[in-house]
Amino acid sequence: MSKKHSQKFVELVNDALTRIPEISAEEVSKKLEMNEDFVLVDTREKEEYEAGHLPNAIYLSKGVIERDIEEHVPDLEKEIVLYCGGGYRSALAADNLKKMGYKNVKSQAGGWREWNEKGFEIRKP
Repeated sequence: MSKKHSQKFVELVNDALTRIPEISAEEVSKKLEMNEDFVLVDTREKEEYEAGHLPNAIYLSKGVIERDIEEHVPDLEKEIVLYCGGGYRSALAADNLKKMGYKNVKSQAGGWREWNEKGFEIRKP
């Protein structure tokens, strides 16, 4: 069940989504299946990631992604897809990466929740 978000938080996310494209769980699954060259980033909390994550996802929580992204993805042109629990935190993080100069950043709509609802493969560390 999804958490009830405050109106101001939803407004902040909706503002970020005016600048950040979303990508569906199906599209991400297809990119993984086709072995496309992109970076998949889990922006959830560590315990969420450890409970299960998308295949090939690296872990950079929303709390540290802006600080650590350049170490993991120095190429500002590289395609980056971020996801979180429901698509809110990843949209905010993607907006910040765009402000940092990353050109090809997307947020997975529906996040982990939708990925699981669709029955796609998950991994555990």
